[in-house]
Amino acid sequence: MKTDLARTLSVSGQPGLFNYIAQARGGAIVESLVNGKRTIFGLSTRMTSLADISIYTDEGELKLAEVFLALKAVLGEERCPSSKGPASELVAIFEKAVPTYDRDRFYVSHMKKVSDWYNCLLEHASFDFVNPDEEKAEEE
Repeated sequence: MKTDLARTLSVSGQPGLFNYIAQARGGAIVESLVNGKRTIFGLSTRMTSLADISIYTDEGELKLAEVFLALKAVLGEERCPSSKGPASELVAIFEKAVPTYDRDRFYVSHMKKVSDWYNCLLEHASFDFVNPDEEKAEEE
């Protein structure tokens, strides 16, 4: 099954990733990728779609989907180094996967988030991403 990064959310203050289910009166109904538990997050909760996230590179910005695919090409079926492990391991992986990342604006803290999201997708979803352009062509 394809993963729709536009409907996959990172929620501030919450571990893991969530799938957007529907709009609720007071916010959004989401489902945890990890345990499938549904919950409602209020309108004041900061939720960010993974499709809206990019990392800085020397040539501009690189969408998160492309970063995930570059990491997968380097790691194969292995997990990304843990965000709780040594920072040098994460930096080494990102230097292989995205050698042009901007060292002044893409920090280790960002690498840790991307690593956690990568591992969550590896275990509970897929790296076969929904392409919005393909969906529009199918609808027409």
